Amino acid sequence: MARHRYARQPRKAGIRGPLISSRDLLLLAMCVGGLLASWLVYGVSGPGNPAALDAGTRLLSSSAPANKPAANHAVVGAPASRAGLPLPAASAPLQINYPAAGLNVVVHPLRPDPAETGGHSIEPPETMDGYWLSPFGTPGAGSTNTTYVIGHSWEGLDAPFNHLSYAAAPGDELQVVTATGAMTYKVESVTTYTKSTLKDSPIWAAVPNRLVLISCYTQDLWGKNVAVVASPVPGR
Repeated sequence: MARHRYARQPRKAGIRGPLISSRDLLLLAMCVGGLLASWLVYGVSGPGNPAALDAGTRLLSSSAPANKPAANHAVVGAPASRAGLPLPAASAPLQINYPAAGLNVVVHPLRPDPAETGGHSIEPPETMDGYWLSPFGTPGAGSTNTTYVIGHSWEGLDAPFNHLSYAAAPGDELQVVTATGAMTYKVESVTTYTKSTLKDSPIWAAVPNRLVLISCYTQDLWGKNVAVVASPVPGR
């Protein structure tokens, strides 16, 4: 039997298939349409359009917290002013802390007899504490006289009141704690008196809220006294 041979069909020269199909054309048209739409939207509501900016501002304003706190413009490190704060009500002193003189003592009330009070010659108990002369002034608002706190200096001991003789100086600050609050005082003077002249010295003048600390002078315990005069620092 003769074999049938399937001959190949000859190609037609000069003819090629389409480069872009109809589906590709449709996709391209959709992309171009999207770009045109985006350009139109940008022209209407872009950053150069005042209406768009105003709308954006309104949106931000409406979304901001209603109770947003104001910015703090305080200078960092600036101390807060306490000027004008009232003094605590006048009451008995309970403690005196005088860092520069190394004196930190409990204060007890002491009521001398009328002869001692009138003669300004008062002997405190033999302890290392301080003693407030209650017949005179009381520190705080409403004070009518000088506040006196006295204490012993001790020979051969490092007693708190010993330090007044050599460490106290004008300009020092000390704190008086009372039953109603604390007050800061600044030292105005440190004066040495003979025991015979102390009783008639100006420190016994009635000066409201003035503070006077009195002890024996360590270099002459039997012949002299030292008196530290201080006044309250306003607002402290």
